[in-house]
Amino acid sequence: MPAMTVISATAVPDHLRGALTRWLLEVTPTLYVGTISARVRTELWNNLTSCITDGNAVLAYPAANEQGFTLHTAGPQRRNPLDFDGLTLVAFQRATSQVTAKPV
Repeated sequence: MPAMTVISATAVPDHLRGALTRWLLEVTPTLYVGTISARVRTELWNNLTSCITDGNAVLAYPAANEQGFTLHTAGPQRRNPLDFDGLTLVAFQRATSQVTAKPV
């Protein structure tokens, strides 16, 4: 059964953006929304994750859980979804910076 799907894909190749727009509407740059089947969603996500290099992507779609959706990410992310007793929480990675000790 088709379900609402949302994909955010930044810094991905043009051919991949074209493939996404065949199935989904690009409502703003890098944000794709549409109603597609699970099979099409899986194929699009597999293509996206295999072609992603410097960019990143997030996929959200309805699921039978407490939150009502499932979240997947690909590529280097500052935010990482974590499963916490059946709930998906988002963990933020701190920016890596050099901390130098000040002389006393």
